[in-house]
Amino acid sequence: MELPAVLTAARRRRFLISAWPWRALGFVLSTVPLALIVAAPLGLLAAPWIILVRQLATGAAEPVGALLLFLAGGVLLSGLGPLVAWPLGAVERLRLRLADDRPLTPSRSRWRRFGYALVLVTAVPASYAALVVAVLLIGVCAFSPLLVESGPISFGVVTVVTAGQAVPYAIGGLIGLCGVPHLLAVTAGAHAAVARAVLRADGGAELRAELVEVSRSRARLADAFEAERRRIERDLHDGAQQKLVGLTLQLGLARLDLPDRSPAAAAVGTAHEQAKELMAELRELIHGIRPQLLTELGLPAALRDLARQSATPVRVRADLGRRLSPQVEATAYFVVAEALANVAKHSGAGSATVSLMEANGLLAVEVVDDGSGGADPARGTGLTGLADRAAAADGRLLLSSPPGGPTVIRLELPC
Repeated sequence: MELPAVLTAARRRRFLISAWPWRALGFVLSTVPLALIVAAPLGLLAAPWIILVRQLATGAAEPVGALLLFLAGGVLLSGLGPLVAWPLGAVERLRLRLADDRPLTPSRSRWRRFGYALVLVTAVPASYAALVVAVLLIGVCAFSPLLVESGPISFGVVTVVTAGQAVPYAIGGLIGLCGVPHLLAVTAGAHAAVARAVLRADGGAELRAELVEVSRSRARLADAFEAERRRIERDLHDGAQQKLVGLTLQLGLARLDLPDRSPAAAAVGTAHEQAKELMAELRELIHGIRPQLLTELGLPAALRDLARQSATPVRVRADLGRRLSPQVEATAYFVVAEALANVAKHSGAGSATVSLMEANGLLAVEVVDDGSGGADPARGTGLTGLADRAAAADGRLLLSSPPGGPTVIRLELPC
């Protein structure tokens, strides 16, 4: 079991000059009003039991009345007690950050919170009372030379009557004052450990909560990457590409103004050809980052354009009634692009089909070819990268490729 952070910090040399003693003090002090707030309604619910105890103590209890009081207290506490304790999970989730840096996923069980409420109004006050007694005793010892002037001080079997007799106790008290922050840390740490053990969700629920947070974080990262990709594509298209087009035109005009076979014409001609090649490469780069057609007309049109450029004849069947999110469209487009590249390179297929369907918030994309089959992600054909791209968008990639074909790649994305 991992100890609360305040207990781990208490074992370090720099504990006294760190923020942990103050955090432990804040946790301990905030427990007192919280325990009083919880004790008030629980005390009302337990009133029949309190009356029963008083009657038993005075000998005034009657069997029938005692039974009714016992049943009434049990019904009130079991019926309304969990409702009273319900807010404790959220409150302690915030308060525990003072004693422990680890986040707490509160259990949704009302009985766990009710059990913790009972601990908070019974065992916790007892332990805190022991802490107060210990601190008071240390304080009395530390200031005993001053207090003894008002009268003798009794320490159980020993009574101090003079300042000289109080000096050893004062030295011990001053040393003990240095240990008060550690007492606070131990008390706060023990309380935090009990609270975490009682209030935290079971392993499965906590793991599910962590997985949900990981999925949300991954979705936020994917959205950020897609936004950055669009920004780079826009900057290249509107900035570098336009300047390169202007440079190419200027080189072409300069080439026309120079004599044909002159050294300058040859140099300008070479530069002109290189500029055109660079412009073509930049256009391909921009297309690879995010095709302009995908941004302007959507996924079906971009896939049809991709099919026209494929070395293998490709038929596209798309049935979408709306535009999807940029991340979903980009993921589907690049998965299909890589899949068609694999078809052309590895399958020996004569044709392929791309199907696009949306139903019940799920986008399904299938790429089917009539090639030789036998596709294996372990052989490095890019299938693992496709699966990773799908997972980044909270989707999945399915593969069916028996020897002899056909090969079916199915992409499923929530949309």
